[in-house]
Amino acid sequence: MKIRRAVLEDLETINDIYNDAVVSTVATFDIQPISVDERRQWFESHSPRYPILVAEQDGDIIGWACLTRWSDRQGYADTAESSCYIKAGHTEKGVGVQLARELLNMARQLEFHTIIARVTTSYAASLEFCRKLGFEHIGVLKEVGKKFGQLLDVNILQIFLNK
Repeated sequence: MKIRRAVLEDLETINDIYNDAVVSTVATFDIQPISVDERRQWFESHSPRYPILVAEQDGDIIGWACLTRWSDRQGYADTAESSCYIKAGHTEKGVGVQLARELLNMARQLEFHTIIARVTTSYAASLEFCRKLGFEHIGVLKEVGKKFGQLLDVNILQIFLNK
């Protein structure tokens, strides 16, 4: 498996992986699939400071991860949010852990101080994934999201990079 920065040609596959999560999981609170044009705007909003990485195996993209601005306020410049999505059929094989570790290494090189992750309380696999990476649980936002007819709590997890 090769991990590399995403390029525009990866966009459709990135979007397909994400849209599968939209319709089948509570990993995201998007309710409707995202169009490729919307995904292109998202892609272009990322910069070298906020990378998007892909995991590629035998020429096929099997996952992606990114850093996103936590807030547009300048005082939060050294904080980012991480996201990671793995293609169906490739989960629980270490792809996400490798992607996320590479993303955290890049975040260190980019001199981020801390990374935040938001995980739905009922999504135990993602909570365990974050804990394996060293994220600590710092709080719960009660009933802030709604999906599949249910109100959902969101865990806030955090990792400090240079401590």
